Amino acid sequence: MTGFFGGKVAQYALVLFVTITLNFLLPRLMPGSPLAYLAGEDVGAMSAQDRARVISDAGLDRPPFEQYLTYLGNVVRGEFGYSFQQKKPIGTILLDRLPWTLLLTGTALLISTSLGIVLGAIAGWRRGRRTDLAALAVFIFLESLPGFWVGMILVAVFGVQLGLFPTFGARDAFARLTGVDYWVDVGKHLVLPGITLVAITVSATFLTMRYSMLSVLGEDYVTVARAKGLAEPQVLFRHAVRNALLPVATVFLLNVGQAVAGATVIETVFSYPGVGRLMYEAVLARDYPLLQGGFLMITLSVLAANMLADLVYPLLDPRVVKRD
Repeated sequence: MTGFFGGKVAQYALVLFVTITLNFLLPRLMPGSPLAYLAGEDVGAMSAQDRARVISDAGLDRPPFEQYLTYLGNVVRGEFGYSFQQKKPIGTILLDRLPWTLLLTGTALLISTSLGIVLGAIAGWRRGRRTDLAALAVFIFLESLPGFWVGMILVAVFGVQLGLFPTFGARDAFARLTGVDYWVDVGKHLVLPGITLVAITVSATFLTMRYSMLSVLGEDYVTVARAKGLAEPQVLFRHAVRNALLPVATVFLLNVGQAVAGATVIETVFSYPGVGRLMYEAVLARDYPLLQGGFLMITLSVLAANMLADLVYPLLDPRVVKRD
């Protein structure tokens, strides 16, 4: 058991090192220059000496390897520097945006996981029937849809045509709402991006639960439960579903990381003020430190979710350790 967990930790430490290195390199390989955002609108009128001074103050004049070593040291100390564009500590900026991303992804994952478990269990229980085949076709179709396309369709139909929900932002910036009215407004702004994220994450849970149910229904304890004369709902929920949930726990943890990373596109479509939207703004601004801080946060969330899945699953199913 100790060797299993130790091996997983070593693997993720190596992956983290590689991703931190790529996190440093990718912004610097992008075309364009951050000089305009460092110097402001007067960059065109600056002399060569003034431009060199601005670049030097940002540390971009040093050799790449020296910049890399400085970056590694800052990451270890938890120091991410200042945003070129916003002139504020990157940690402060990320913490301001993180609650909105957590609200969006947390709500969407709770709904998608619940729907996937219930509908997947019913579809597996009714395998081969029309309802099962129809549900399978729907969720395979949803699995193939790109998130930005789903978001744009929802904006066009429910936001523009029907006017039922707001199409951008997380709250009404011009209304001074408090208490219940404030949270109702936040909830309205959450509906369309939340539905989009549910649509692109629910299929994994549904398909996993369905196929897990198919494998469980052939087990002896299900046959014995039916032989005892238990009602079908009792056999379904007390015996089949409880044992079929094991793989779903892993899928949920993997979806956590994927949802945080996938929320970047959705937050951009809906101008939702989360970490994903912040990364889009940083790309446009060539804001290297902010890009690195945001990518590092997203990377850590994905790695943490995957690592937690690897560590939790053997505790739920000790046979995994024995096989390894």
